[in-house]
Amino acid sequence: MPSQSSIRRAVLVVAMLCASIVVSAAPALSQTNDDRNRSGGEQVVLSGDLVVPNGQSVSTAVSFNGDATIEGTVTETLVVFNGGATIRGTVRQDVVVFNGPVVVESGATVGGDIVSRETPRVADGADVQGKITGVAARFDWEDVGLGGRFAWWLGYSISTLILGLLLLLFAPGLDRAVSEAARRRLGGSIGLGVAVFVLTPIVAVILMVTIVGLPLGLFLLLALALLYTVGYVSGAHAIGRFIVKQPSSRYVAFLVGWGIVRVVGLVPILGGLVWTLVTILGLGALVVAARRGTRREEMLVPAAPPPFPERA
Repeated sequence: MPSQSSIRRAVLVVAMLCASIVVSAAPALSQTNDDRNRSGGEQVVLSGDLVVPNGQSVSTAVSFNGDATIEGTVTETLVVFNGGATIRGTVRQDVVVFNGPVVVESGATVGGDIVSRETPRVADGADVQGKITGVAARFDWEDVGLGGRFAWWLGYSISTLILGLLLLLFAPGLDRAVSEAARRRLGGSIGLGVAVFVLTPIVAVILMVTIVGLPLGLFLLLALALLYTVGYVSGAHAIGRFIVKQPSSRYVAFLVGWGIVRVVGLVPILGGLVWTLVTILGLGALVVAARRGTRREEMLVPAAPPPFPERA
């Protein structure tokens, strides 16, 4: 049975990778709106209204949760994830709004395209120099073409290969832990994997609704791709262990499983379905392995000796 220390080492590797993402994002998010307005740099608002007053200029403006009002000038692109956008001044490049209305008032200028899920309201006298398109049409994956899809497949294959080898190098006990969890508790692994796969982004969105939990929810969303990729790598390793039995090399087992799922990943639609199933299996196997390791350590803790009888 693998030791809990091996699982902890794997968690440490993942935590270090997540921390690097958070640290790299933190400087951009720590600046105040006033600092950005004075410097003409980016203006990023996590929650609340984004306002560029008349006479002021910023480069790129991004609002994660809240409305955007542009009375001054955005020299590059305006992006709003959850909220509306009202343009009274100038946006020299694109306006992209994923979930909310777009209003371009008379006298306003948009130098690029307007991309929105809803139909923008453009007043008479407004100047929109680009096209008005929907989000689905603008970000259609088919526009990328076969070359783009293959480039993404190749990049993701290399990334998962490196991540899998790192996990096996720093936490060799994960080999037996994941394979035994997937073999002995296959149903439980799938059930727990579905719960983690579905509930994690929901929890992140709920946290982002509250002011106190907003940073944690944002960082959880940023780490979501890495979490799913760790599950995918673990699921590929478990599949490899179904084929390459113990005591064969853990690296050989991983390479076999990784090779199978990556080849299937080339097939349209089927590749996405297999990715989801393998990720669910890996996430569930990790949870089962961690729970079994914890119970085993609790069983190994010696019981406290009985107290000495008191002398009369």
